[in-house]
Amino acid sequence: MKQPRSRQEPRRMGNSAMVVTMLLSLCVLTFIKARYCSTPYPNKPAPLLDLEVEIDEDYDSSRYKISGPIGEEEFDPSRPTCYNTSKRSERCAAVGDVRVDGNHSKIYISPLGKEWRTKPYARRHDAVAMDDVREFALLPFGGANDTAVPPLCTRNHSVPAFLFSSGGFAGNLYHDYTDVLVPLFTSTHHFGGEVQFLLTDIKDWWLDKFTPLFRQLSNYDVIDVDNDQEVHCFSRIVIGSTFHRPMGIDGTRSPGGETVADFKRLLRRAFRLDRVVASHDGAASLGKPRLLIISRKSSRRFLNERAMAHAAAAAQFDVRIAEPDNHTDMPNFARLVNSADVMMGVHGAGLTNMVFLPSRAVLLQVVPFGGLEWLSRVTFKDPAKDFDVTYMEYNVSLEESSLKDLYPKDHFYLKHPYDVHKKGWNAIKTTYLDKQSVRLDLDKLTRTLQHARSLLPSPSPSSH
Repeated sequence: MKQPRSRQEPRRMGNSAMVVTMLLSLCVLTFIKARYCSTPYPNKPAPLLDLEVEIDEDYDSSRYKISGPIGEEEFDPSRPTCYNTSKRSERCAAVGDVRVDGNHSKIYISPLGKEWRTKPYARRHDAVAMDDVREFALLPFGGANDTAVPPLCTRNHSVPAFLFSSGGFAGNLYHDYTDVLVPLFTSTHHFGGEVQFLLTDIKDWWLDKFTPLFRQLSNYDVIDVDNDQEVHCFSRIVIGSTFHRPMGIDGTRSPGGETVADFKRLLRRAFRLDRVVASHDGAASLGKPRLLIISRKSSRRFLNERAMAHAAAAAQFDVRIAEPDNHTDMPNFARLVNSADVMMGVHGAGLTNMVFLPSRAVLLQVVPFGGLEWLSRVTFKDPAKDFDVTYMEYNVSLEESSLKDLYPKDHFYLKHPYDVHKKGWNAIKTTYLDKQSVRLDLDKLTRTLQHARSLLPSPSPSSH
């Protein structure tokens, strides 16, 4: 017999429906607030993990380190031919009969278990950069099931080959060092010069710019593998440099235990940099330190650069202004930077020239308005310590920014920069980097420079 429905059942069903409705309303309101409303704490930065940015991430050795030795000193047959050495870098290594037909982007290898493809540039996480990197096919030959027919060798080499790319974002000085030069040093210094560099995606001016550095790492001229008509034959090849961290080296992972200090010594030899340590009295014993201002023509310009130079001179600095570009004579510019005791500039690739500063010099990064301190830290503050450079920041206020003339004072971009950050890297770059220049407060600048001078080492008695 069917039981009669309890009088309490409709009430219970009504209560359940009410609870469900309230929960759904709360979810909708939460979504609307997260999607369209600004944070109630406008001074609190957005978490970095929420940003889809194109800058380099902090290196985490526990996260990226693969098990066992890195295997760059010797060929390790237990590893696959190609494997990730970090989130950003892939390395391929082979021994045997290796024939490089670079003009056709093919490398024939015997023995080789299967075909591989790789792009030798340490920015694998960035699809935009990797679009401009040439891909190479590693083709097996000589086996029972191999179908590839290798070309005949036209030039034999007695040293290993190392293939890398100057494509991607190379040409921007920061990326030159972060993506190419520091990883290249880390991966090849242990060869002691007995390695043949094969360079793909070559730019002649780029190669000329860094040839002094390459000559410190290899006893042989760099081969433009894309345009060379030879078939180069080796008994060993390594493809792709290993990335550790932005402009940095983890000495525990380097094949020879190399560190940034070793890289800096190599730069000193390559570009004949005489000054080892900065001085409170400057390089020329004039009783005043030298200030080098890195100038810019387009975005992030100093709008009162000449007045800044006069203020610095009045604060007893020997002032120089320079604007490096892709065609700057690198050895001469490196020596100019090496003559400086303090180098300052608005956030940008030009500050990468800090690699040439003498030890204990001061790098003064001018951080544009817009909550960009995290970007400044990753790109230059953290690496400065490894290069034995004292780091300072000058944070631009809204009153010193050209953005105050571009937008009303209550504009969203001016009031809520960290909410703009949540929109991703393109929004940050367009709003706070591409459209902004600065007019520094001269009193504030003078105080900052006086503090920078106080951080410089006093000259040793032997220098007089």
